[in-house]
Order: sequence, then C-alpha cells, then structure tokens
Amino acid sequence: MRDLVEIGMGRTARRTYELDDINIVPSRRTRSSKEVSTAWQIDAYRFDIPVLAHPTDALVSPSFAIELGKAGGLGVINGEGLWGRHADVEQKLVELAEMAEKEVDPDAAVARLQELHAAPIQPGLLAAAVAQVRDAGVTIAVRVSPQNARALTPELVKAGIDLLVIHGTIISAEHVAHGDSEPLNLKTFISELDVPVIAGGVSDHRTALHLMRTGAAGVIVGYGSTEGATTTREVLGIGVPMATAIADAAAARRDYLDETGGRYVHVIADGDITTSGDFAKAIACGADAAVIGAPLAVAQEAPGGGWFWPSAAAHPSMPRGSLLPVSYGERPALDQVLNGPSDDPYGSLNFVGGLRRSMAKSGYSDLKEFQKVGLSVRA
Repeated sequence: MRDLVEIGMGRTARRTYELDDINIVPSRRTRSSKEVSTAWQIDAYRFDIPVLAHPTDALVSPSFAIELGKAGGLGVINGEGLWGRHADVEQKLVELAEMAEKEVDPDAAVARLQELHAAPIQPGLLAAAVAQVRDAGVTIAVRVSPQNARALTPELVKAGIDLLVIHGTIISAEHVAHGDSEPLNLKTFISELDVPVIAGGVSDHRTALHLMRTGAAGVIVGYGSTEGATTTREVLGIGVPMATAIADAAAARRDYLDETGGRYVHVIADGDITTSGDFAKAIACGADAAVIGAPLAVAQEAPGGGWFWPSAAAHPSMPRGSLLPVSYGERPALDQVLNGPSDDPYGSLNFVGGLRRSMAKSGYSDLKEFQKVGLSVRA
C-alpha cells in the first residue's frame, strides 16, 4: 500500500525513498566474495559486471568503451555527442576542461559545449567510432534521444551496433510531437529493429510497464542524477527517488513476466550512484545493472580530463547539467576504480569489489538472488 502524506488541504503526495534512505540488512549465512558472481545477460549479450557507463563525451570515447568492455562492462557512446560531430574530439575535450578550470564564469564552458553540439552530425564519423569499438571485439552500444531515434538508428544499425539505447530525462512508450514529424511509437519502432533496445528513463511502475510492453529488452530507471553535475531538479522540478523508483520498476518487471508468461525485461538504475554502497543498494532494490557516470570519470582512461558532465548538459535550449570536477590529483586506472585495491574508506574505488563483498556478507551468490536481500529504512 502506498504511503501518502498530506502536504496541504486537498493535496497529498507519496512518501518515497532515496538510496541514502535505506540500508541492506543481511539475515542469512555469509560466504566468500570469491564465490559471488556479478555476471548478467541482456538478450544475447553477457557481461561480467553490471556496469554501464553514462553516455556522455566526458566519459565514453571509443577507446574507453573498449577498455570497459574488456573489463566486463558496457560503455555507451552518445550518438548525438561530439564523436559524431567533430574529427578532433580529443582536442575539443581538452579545451572544455581548460575552460572549466580557468574560467571565472562556470557557465561559459556549458555555452561552449552547446556550441560544439550545434555542429551537424556526420554519419561517417559516428560509423567510424562504432567500427573502432566493434573491431576490438567488445559489445557496442549507442545512445540516441527519442526525438532523433528515427533519423539516426538506420545509420547506427548499418554501422554494426549491438545494442541501441533510447535515452532521455523521462520518456514514454510514445513520444508525442507537433508539426511535420510523426510521433515515435516505440512498440512499432522496436518491432522493426534487428537489435535489442534499452529505453528510459522512467520513474514509476506504470511508465516502466508501458515501456516493457513495447518490446524493450531493458528499461532505465532515473535520469542520471549526480549532485553537482545534473540540474534537472532545478530546471524542470523533476526528481526521481531512486530506491522507490527501482523497486517500482522491479514490480513492473514481475507483472510483465506474469503477463507474458516468462519474458524478462532488465531494470537498469541510472542516478545517485556515487559509491559502491549505492551500487549495492541499487541492485538490492531490484536493478539488474546500473549506469555509472561521475565515479568512472575519475579513471585515467576517461577522456574528460578529470571533469564530468551529463549528456543533458549540452541541450541547445534547456541545459540540465554543468561541468563537475571529479579528480584533483593523480587519477586511478579504470581497473582500480572497478576492482581495487582502494585506499578510500568511503567507497569511491573498487565499485565491483564493494558489490561483491556486500553480496557475500548477505550470503547471496548472484545478482538475481541478491535482489531478495532484506532492506531497512533509516529513521
């Protein structure tokens, strides 16, 4: 039963919970972390770790996608980002980092980011980025917005992508637009594709269930909120309480599983995951995997030079993010960020190791079992 509270006369609101509001409660035997599996599979693609990299140019270059793929995760290239618009992306990213570091006005870097994204998308450049990852032998995923999915997807499929990610702040089963363009009906769109689709973000049970009914292989919960970098709450007034939203989407997954007689749609958490403990709690709430942004951007292999910004920061008229410094000194290797060893007692390194140990302390040996772990709410 939903917990409703009165916020004024005749107006109620649902009480919801962030990841910070809950704790994992072990209640069974413990086991060695060496006996824990963090593997998961979506459609025909198997991954050793439940990590997707946020689709921003600050984090996912073709080379970063290759390194994360070799480590067992999935790097998602932003199909509407700089890799499909400019031939000298590395130089552009250095320029942005220098502006953010030296500029008195922090908004100037965002304005420059918008300017760089105003250049037209060149399908040849995007195809070259896809080919670089594909030729390395790792799974290649590319993100497009609902508005541009119809125009960009044929070129991406032709280039050889394995997974298509249709990703926005909040999306629905049908994107309605006025003017000459037809609305994007995801059910029809997905049924005509030969590649599996991950779609989102969503924030509630109903929207998650509707997206599952479109034929999506995975549903993203949240909009990639990162304190200090994402400003969707300030700009749109929209917030996603991640613990509640993940649990709602997991319930939609169960309902859809019963409705279809066995079709499992993966729930992917995307927001407020800044430590290995957040990562573990997202899985415990019901996620199969998580999109991670700023914590991965500290890695030496990340192209942002110690800076992170969400993909929404470059929106031409309504930017919802800024450049966030994520590293002030020597940057660790991606392998250390994922697997340790860590010298940070707060969980910013050894993300996968923290998840494995949390699972082991709770006595669970795989991710789907760990979704059954006990939870408590902080007083």
